[in-house]
Amino acid sequence: MKTFRCVCNNQLFFGNTVCLACQREAVFCPRCREVTSLVPNDDGTFHCGKESCAAHLQKCHNYVTEFVCNGGIEISDDPEQQQTLCEHCRLTEVIPDLTIEGNRELWARLEDAKRRVLYTIELLNLPIGRTENDVEPKLVFDFEADLDTPVYTGHDNGRIIINIREADDVEREKARVAFREPQRTLVGHFRHELGHYYWDTLIKGQREEEYRALFGDERSPDYDTALAAYYQNGPAADWQGNYISAYATMHPWEDFAETFGTYLDLVSILDTARHRNGRDFRGQDCAKLLAEYQQVGILANELNREMGLKDLVPEVFGPKVAEKICYVHRLVANAGASTKDEKRLTAATA
Repeated sequence: MKTFRCVCNNQLFFGNTVCLACQREAVFCPRCREVTSLVPNDDGTFHCGKESCAAHLQKCHNYVTEFVCNGGIEISDDPEQQQTLCEHCRLTEVIPDLTIEGNRELWARLEDAKRRVLYTIELLNLPIGRTENDVEPKLVFDFEADLDTPVYTGHDNGRIIINIREADDVEREKARVAFREPQRTLVGHFRHELGHYYWDTLIKGQREEEYRALFGDERSPDYDTALAAYYQNGPAADWQGNYISAYATMHPWEDFAETFGTYLDLVSILDTARHRNGRDFRGQDCAKLLAEYQQVGILANELNREMGLKDLVPEVFGPKVAEKICYVHRLVANAGASTKDEKRLTAATA
């Protein structure tokens, strides 16, 4: 994630709602895709502070009322078509019960992680199923709490469910230790579950045979049988040579989701390290990207160790793991190119 600039030239970060130097409000502008100054107009609306953009904006309802967002919405010429939630907040269908103390803070953390991961998805031009387009399945998020029955974080036909307990740092750390996971973060959950979503979007019914040749046949054993076996027996002792994580050994679907999530890690970290907005990863050589990621990871890991923190990049990229990541790289590049071409065609005919 790059940093941005206020009109006063102070640095702005992705989650900022105010510039700490000049106190101007900040907004994520949906047109220029940057966090910019929110410049007020005489009619109570705003415009984007980036001079080359200057989009006519209003704040997202969740920015104004709920304080869990910093998104802007372009103002429509047709008042009946005007949205009240930004493009990211519209994807959330279920939010926590805000009458319960602490839930608003957990919701804010969930939305922040979701926006950050979707920024990378949009950077790659991956298709997102929304009500206004024909991409299937539609992508929605439910943030739920354990009530009468436990809520399991997962994905089902475009619906990503996250237990709000994962936004509690103490509870998430307990789960990380219990399941022996080197990393367990909110951002990581979103990246993993989006891996399942993009299996449905980009592979199911389209590229299953090439996927099976690398990841295995998802039909045998079936998912429930594989899940039970994994929790009873654990991963094979030599799993590191072929899988990005122990959990990836459970089933080919999980292998793909874990690999996809790691690829998003790679893209986001390299985009931050090079500090470029909109870096085009489609034309990059995958082996060079992996080598660069490992070099950045080595430096980051040593810095973390100096502070007594966990490694930023704990994964080992053997030849088989690298082959799987490069498969995801090609899959994403092809999908991103198609989405970009569709956007150009839509803009040309609008």
